[in-house]
Order: sequence, then structure tokens, then C-alpha cells
Amino acid sequence: MRTVGVYELDDDLARVDLDVVWKFLSTEAYWARWRTREQVEEQVRTAWRVVGAYETAGGRQVGFARAFSDGVAMAYLADVFVVADARGTGLGKELVREMIDNGPGANFRWMLHTSDAHELYRRYGFTEHTAGRYLEREAVRE
Repeated sequence: MRTVGVYELDDDLARVDLDVVWKFLSTEAYWARWRTREQVEEQVRTAWRVVGAYETAGGRQVGFARAFSDGVAMAYLADVFVVADARGTGLGKELVREMIDNGPGANFRWMLHTSDAHELYRRYGFTEHTAGRYLEREAVRE
């Protein structure tokens, strides 16, 4: 656990408030809104690592990030968010830092897909790849 201003960053899965995670991902996130609550809960429970952001006074969860990984060389950063009333405090930066620089994957190759916050992720070494080495198959949904 690490304290940043009036927030605590903690990777204790037991502390994650699934109601907060579900509310954000099902109503405010622009990505993967088709997931059911059961799917989101399973993704959180089976994540390689989660990091939650909590108010030091009262413990309310105000941010979240999760990652899945092979546990050896690479990881994928997913579902990063900060609730509206905690934005603008630098908490998003600290969530990303805690996940990728301060944890067991500090030396991993990290990946993510995002339509926003590119400047945030560039601060941590992420770059856009169009050089032809990255391939992707879009999800097939019927």
C-alpha cells in the first residue's frame, strides 16, 4: 500500500469494491460496455494484479486498474479509471505508476488499447505502434 496525498493505492484484491467497479464500467466507460456484471467480476477476481485507489478518510474507492499477464514477460493494462469527483488530482497517473512501475511487472512489456489519455500513457513509456509489428484481430460478435 502506498499513500499519495489523500488517497491510498492498494493491490489487495479483497479491498476492491465491485459495486464501484461495475458502476463505472457499465455506465461511464466507453470500452467493453457489453460485458455483464458476472463477467466483470470474474475478470477482477482472476486478474494477474489489481490496484485500487481509496480515500484515506473513510476508505471509499475512487479509482481502479487491472492487468492480466503471463507473469513472466508481458502484461496488458485494462479498465483504468478514476471516478468523476476524484479527477484532476493526479490520481490516474499514480494508478498507472503503481501498476506498471511499482509492482511485480516493472520490467515487463506492457500493452493497452485506448482511445483517450495517450499523453498520460506516454509518460510511462507507452507509444503508438503503426510500424507493422503489432497485429490484432477484432472481436467477432454475433
